[in-house]
Amino acid sequence: MQPWSLRQALDDLALSLVFFTRLPLPTFDFHGRTLAQAIWAASLAGLAVAIIGGIVYAVASGLGLATGPSAALALAATMVATGCLHEDGLSDVADGVGGGHTREKKLEIMRDSRIGSYGAAALGLSILLRWSALSELGHPAHVLLALVAAHMASRGMAGAFMHLSPPARADGLAVGAGAVSSETATVGAAIGAAALLLLGLSGAVAVAIVLAALFLAFRALCLRQVGGHTGDTVGALQQFGEILVLLAASIFLS
Repeated sequence: MQPWSLRQALDDLALSLVFFTRLPLPTFDFHGRTLAQAIWAASLAGLAVAIIGGIVYAVASGLGLATGPSAALALAATMVATGCLHEDGLSDVADGVGGGHTREKKLEIMRDSRIGSYGAAALGLSILLRWSALSELGHPAHVLLALVAAHMASRGMAGAFMHLSPPARADGLAVGAGAVSSETATVGAAIGAAALLLLGLSGAVAVAIVLAALFLAFRALCLRQVGGHTGDTVGALQQFGEILVLLAASIFLS
C-alpha cells in the first residue's frame, strides 16, 4: 500500500461523508478512490454526525427542555443525518437471522426492503437503549463526549470487519465496495479507539476490551449465519457498537 497523500486523505473523507451521511454536501471528484480505500475515514464521518447530535441536545437543553426530550431530539438528529443507514442494516440483519432457516433464505430476507417483527423489535430496543443512555448523562458536554466516542468508535470497526470476513454474496454493496487492506483497517480502528479516550483512560480500556469481544462474537455469528459480511451486517455492527459505548458513557461520564 502506498503512503497516503493529503489529496487522497481529503478525497477519502469526502467519500465517507457522502456515503455515510445525508448532509447537503457539494459534488466531489473522488479521483478514483473507492469505499474500501476510504473506509478508514468512516470514524470522521461519525464525528460530524456526533457534533450535529450534540448541538441539537445543547440547543434543546438551553431552551429549557428536560433531558428526556433533549436526548430524543439529539438521537433523531443523528438518524436524520445518516438517513437511518445503520438502523436499516440492524433491522435487516435481525429479520434475516431471526426469520430465515437457511443461509440463502437469510440473505434473501436481508435484501427485502420490508421490515418484519424481528427488525421492528431490534430497532425499538436500539432507540430505547441509546435514548436512555443519553438521558442519564444530562449535561450537554457529557452528551457531546459520549456521542463523539460512540459514533467514531462504532464506525472504526467497519474496515476491520470487512477485512477479516469475506463477502457473503457474489454481488451487492460489500462486493462493490472492494477489498479493504490491513493498513486501511488498522488506521480506521486506531482512530475509532482513540475516540474512546473521551470516556477517560479506564473507561477507554474497559470499553475497548468489550468492543473487541463484540466484534469477534458478531463476526463469528455472521460467518455461521450468512457466510460473511454484507452492507447490512456492517450497519448492524455499528449499531451494536454505538449502543455499547453510549451505555458505557452513562457509567463513566455520569
